[in-house]
Amino acid sequence: MSDDTLLSKLGSLDQNFLWASCIWGAIASGYCIYGWKQRSIIPFLGGFVMTVMSFIGPNALVMSLVCVAAMFAVHWLMKQGY
Repeated sequence: MSDDTLLSKLGSLDQNFLWASCIWGAIASGYCIYGWKQRSIIPFLGGFVMTVMSFIGPNALVMSLVCVAAMFAVHWLMKQGY
């Protein structure tokens, strides 16, 4: 990969995507740490899904929607007793 294409790719990063990735990545790390310390697989997997989306999400909106859905799923599953 030449320097020109690398610089053009870095220059085309979306600021909203970077902010959303930073915020959702921080929340995801909290979910993972909580799940690990409590030995609960549901919050850990929810945090893992959010972490993956913060890296491979196609844009900030899709990333945010998936992360919010993961948070609601973790909350609902924990209320159900899983």
